[in-house]
Amino acid sequence: MAEEILEPDLPIIDPHHHLWDLRPLVGAFPEPLHPFVAALVDAAYYTFDALYADTHSGHNVIGTVFMECGAFYDSSRGDALKPVGEVEFVNGVAAQGASGLYGDYRPCASIVGHADLTLGAKAGEVLDALQAASQRFVGIRHAAAWDADPATLGPPFHHPEGLYLDAKFREGFAELGKRGLTFDAWVLEPQLGDVLDLARAFPEQTIVLDHCGTPLNIGPYNGTLGEHFARWRNSIQALGECPNVSVKLGGLAMAFCMMPEEGPAAGIGSGKLAEMWRPYIETCIEAFGPARAMFESNYPVDRWGASYPALWNAFKRITTGASDEEKHQLYAGTAAKVYRLENLLGAS
Repeated sequence: MAEEILEPDLPIIDPHHHLWDLRPLVGAFPEPLHPFVAALVDAAYYTFDALYADTHSGHNVIGTVFMECGAFYDSSRGDALKPVGEVEFVNGVAAQGASGLYGDYRPCASIVGHADLTLGAKAGEVLDALQAASQRFVGIRHAAAWDADPATLGPPFHHPEGLYLDAKFREGFAELGKRGLTFDAWVLEPQLGDVLDLARAFPEQTIVLDHCGTPLNIGPYNGTLGEHFARWRNSIQALGECPNVSVKLGGLAMAFCMMPEEGPAAGIGSGKLAEMWRPYIETCIEAFGPARAMFESNYPVDRWGASYPALWNAFKRITTGASDEEKHQLYAGTAAKVYRLENLLGAS
């Protein structure tokens, strides 16, 4: 049964979603499917039409930010420059939205791409190519999610341990600041110290921590959310003391966090979701403040446990007591500031 949309007029900039076509890969993963892979298979084809349907399911989504996901790389280029193809593709989707055929809605109004920062200073050449590919390109994500147990992440991820501490990576990371680009960090909860070290080493660099720092409830971590909550909270509070770091409030419905454990597409209501997510969301908002926190859908990955309408309803239940200004920051203002989308707010 469809939920009534809460605060349907509240402007939202969704600062974290993907686009992809995974259909050629379906069947290539070993059985039984890792829960995260199962979630991807369930949303194997997610491009403009699917995004439009989700973002027009009741909430007032005025614009979005695309987040890199290895989609539509250009096979004609060398390995370092293949990610330029992803930005070129997404720029076309953004142009489709900007045509005016869909009203004031602006999907992919900013684009976060990927560059391999372990190239060191040579990563600057890739960043320049990404900037040339689209004026909407604003930054990169170079994920570093790692765990010793392969059951935690599953087959799609092969990031090296301690990536954000690596000297060559940091040489490439320094190229971002020269170009005024943002950096999205995705790690798992036990690795949050690596993000803290990076943020302190580059205090002028804008860093966005994805998915509330990804608390784990999968594989060897299943059933340990309560056991590790204090450790997670301490890390979040330390990161909140770094003025160059913002946090994305979401990702908790993906299979790594398993809030809920049922999925994919469990059909759980926003009341139950809000109850599960509230301790994490409220801790993050308290640590960072509304001006450095932004709600995200992480779609279609978070479709594992939450429909798009229920996901945003859950967030709105959590922020019932927030002021109008705090809601403005959390749902649109912070994303607009970080990803250069202030022009969207003028139209809202």
